Amino acid sequence: MANRRSVLTAIAGAGAAIACAAVMPAQGQQKYPDRPIRMIVPFPPGGPIDTMARVVAEELSTRVGQVVVENRAGGGSTIGTKFVATADADGYTLLFGSSGSLAVAPALYSSLGIDPLKAFTPVAMVALLPHVFVENLDVPAKTIGEFVAYAKANPGKINFGAGLGTPPHLLSTLFKTEANIDVVYVPYTGSAQSINDLLGGRTQFTIDGLVGLYPLIKAGKVRALAIARGERWPALPEVPTLVESGYPDFVIDAWTGVVAPAGTPREIVDQLNTAINAGLKSAAAQKSLANFSAIAKLGTPEDFGKFLADQMQKWARIVHLAGARID
Repeated sequence: MANRRSVLTAIAGAGAAIACAAVMPAQGQQKYPDRPIRMIVPFPPGGPIDTMARVVAEELSTRVGQVVVENRAGGGSTIGTKFVATADADGYTLLFGSSGSLAVAPALYSSLGIDPLKAFTPVAMVALLPHVFVENLDVPAKTIGEFVAYAKANPGKINFGAGLGTPPHLLSTLFKTEANIDVVYVPYTGSAQSINDLLGGRTQFTIDGLVGLYPLIKAGKVRALAIARGERWPALPEVPTLVESGYPDFVIDAWTGVVAPAGTPREIVDQLNTAINAGLKSAAAQKSLANFSAIAKLGTPEDFGKFLADQMQKWARIVHLAGARID
């Protein structure tokens, strides 16, 4: 009898070992990540957003696993955004989003057909980038108050140029409304020509990202009158904010962040969030962001989700105010 029990015990043990051996490879295959992760950038290579995405991808690669940046530009960022929205929610396809692709585009492009709050799972904020009000040096104003007074004394004679639906168009229009001034929007197909015309005096002011205007400000080619945020920017401590200048609601940063397709497992989102936050604290990442006049913005997925909802509402109001719509 004892021998029989021993035999049965041995058989049971062998069966359990076989079962474990059968299960373990399957569990191993579920370890994340077990292949490269794609980070989609919905803009062309070489720009600030693309470069920031590569900084984040590099930091993620050292902490989680290989992350490959893939540019899917076109349609004002909508092509890459749609691609990620319809990708498998397995953590292997991420979107390096921005205020342009996740907040402006949904309000601007009627054909986008995507609600970022439903199509994506927020993963992590990355950085904030301020907008700055600059003017051509021929304009005599030295403060926002003086600029408004000058504009009111010269109705219809002051121009601002920008591409349709771009931040310079939207923010300059918002300022026009809040300051109650009569200034003229001049449409451009690209930012390079609009900046050239600002420098040449064919347009008189714009509100655009500091990342592109900072070199011109430091070189004395344009005059910075205000930063469009609630507190002064460390790189330009002498430039007041629009809040200080009498516009308490004019707090509108550009920003970047990472999202995944809706339904991505929470454990994957948390793993990526932890790694991105850790990477943003590195000296290399801090230095890279500083080169773009940006600062890291750490937080939880929930923090990013609340921020995204607020930003979508804010930018939708500005798009509506500007009357901008692209079919």
